Amino acid sequence: MSGICGFVTNKKVTKDVLKEMNATYDYSEGEYRTEELYGLNSMTVGFAQRKMQIAGRSSKAYRPIDSINNRVSCIMDGEILNCVEIKDELIDYPFQTDQDSEVIIAAYMKWGIDFVKKLEGEFAIALLDREDNSVYLIRDRMGMRPLYYYMSEDGSVVFASELKAIMKYPGFVKQINEEILGNYFVKLYIAAPYTVFKNTYKLNSGTILKVDVQKTEKISYWEIAENYKSAQKNPVENYAEIKNTLKEIIKKSVELRMRGTVSLGSFLSGGYDSTVICAIAQEMSDKPLPVFTVGFDQIGKNEAEFAETIAKHLGLKHKKIYLSEKEVLEKVDKVPFYYDEPLADPAVFPNMLLSELAGGEVGTIMSGEGGDELFGGCEIYATLENAQKCKHIGKALHLIKNIPGLREREEWNKMKLKYRIVSDNITEDTKTQTGISQYTAALSRMLNREQSEFFYNWESRYGEDQYSITRMLLDLDTYTQEELSKVDRASRRVGLNSRFPMLDRRVMEFAFRVPGKYKVNNGNMKMLLKDIAYDYVPKEIMDRPKHGLGMPTDNWLRGSFKEQMIDWTSKDYLLKQGIFDPEHTSALLQTYLVNGDEGLGSGNNYSQIWWPYFIFQQWYAAYMI
Repeated sequence: MSGICGFVTNKKVTKDVLKEMNATYDYSEGEYRTEELYGLNSMTVGFAQRKMQIAGRSSKAYRPIDSINNRVSCIMDGEILNCVEIKDELIDYPFQTDQDSEVIIAAYMKWGIDFVKKLEGEFAIALLDREDNSVYLIRDRMGMRPLYYYMSEDGSVVFASELKAIMKYPGFVKQINEEILGNYFVKLYIAAPYTVFKNTYKLNSGTILKVDVQKTEKISYWEIAENYKSAQKNPVENYAEIKNTLKEIIKKSVELRMRGTVSLGSFLSGGYDSTVICAIAQEMSDKPLPVFTVGFDQIGKNEAEFAETIAKHLGLKHKKIYLSEKEVLEKVDKVPFYYDEPLADPAVFPNMLLSELAGGEVGTIMSGEGGDELFGGCEIYATLENAQKCKHIGKALHLIKNIPGLREREEWNKMKLKYRIVSDNITEDTKTQTGISQYTAALSRMLNREQSEFFYNWESRYGEDQYSITRMLLDLDTYTQEELSKVDRASRRVGLNSRFPMLDRRVMEFAFRVPGKYKVNNGNMKMLLKDIAYDYVPKEIMDRPKHGLGMPTDNWLRGSFKEQMIDWTSKDYLLKQGIFDPEHTSALLQTYLVNGDEGLGSGNNYSQIWWPYFIFQQWYAAYMI
């Protein structure tokens, strides 16, 4: 795993700029770091990378790789897991190293840019072709490795694994992209292609950005919506066949991700995704697989003990750690430096602790991200299935709710979520993202923006009638990639390489062929993965209520962070910042802090506004002041 960065510009830029950008990747000691400048027609190209020291691997010889004829240069972050198979098709190329980057170069020279369709793994690539007079930035199918880019007014394109590196480029303008803030507050993250800064983007997953002296061009080579619609033309119906086929595909995915590792472990939450991954990996291993679990010191909000029972049954080498409130509060100040744009999911804290725990034991970790979104494992999917059954009354409720004063009545706010979902929004492109109108109304006043700006307005592109399946696909396009970011940033900080078996292309494309009734059916979620898990762990061990890790954000906001929140919502501060409406923001916070759980706008659920607000202001203090 590497941090990569660079630029394509017609300005005079020295190698010192590359060195300063590269120095922001302060991951761990023992890394290899290099910077190179190249000429490209009338442009200057800079490539730099900093290779982490991963347990059991040599750091020697990691640098930008050039082709034998000096036509192509390449740097990359991540791994190409099927290098062996690709090399078998490149027997005419005189390989000089065992680096994945050289395989990429040879593959590009043989097949052109379509070579990327052959790659399996987690990767972000920068490739310079002197004959084509172009630089290609390439991101894997699900965005498992980060890749940002900035487009300056003078036509320069600057790219990096992290925003911190881009901020070091001369002339970079740190201007907040206020248009995405409503979406951030509702979703708790900023989804690709946008970032917190204007003119600065995340490269979409499954996308190539071609940069030459004339223009930039985006090329999509793998897309969730198109693959889903294509897969639906060839569905599989027999349940036994589906289960057996999926199990074999997941086995192949795990086996591929066990390649080339001398020190491999896995996260084990005790849920179905991680249990299946760990069980299969243990089946392929000749010694106990190291697995890692984090619990939280809060009654009723802890699954660490369940994970330990599963680990004992499977013969895994289990290590668990408990995250105390004190440890969370100590880690809060680190969040902006791990995640250099606002990310308000409280799950960043267990991710940070888990990575620290595993990083001291293994060099590569497997994680179960994607299983919920592919196979129906989130409560919202069952809720949407239930809501869709009463959508016929949605339009009537949508009209009734606009009666003056009705929204403020206690009876309306206590109405079942399924009715709020079908009444809040009847727009086809956002229908699965509703049910929280009291928050979006408050945010609309705070940000002086329309509520419609807070959602992703493209649900119809999936061509799916089922609400639950539409939401799964939308989450794969957005939320899943931020989940990957949480794991990636936390793991790379401790020199830990992360791999994601559930997001293997073959797993995803087969999952798209599976009928929705085998994912969510009358509230029964994750049917397929449950049945696969039962092949390894008895049903009575696996079946239990899903608790997750509860984070008492209201306690923190009204306790340890109260004074900071008051400072950050003072009218003078907000007027100077120029982002939030001072009157509405200050008044709403006072209602939340002073009234406790009494009255509209004051309940514990309003941490859904104030926790992302706190994280944003913390980030702002770290990077903008």
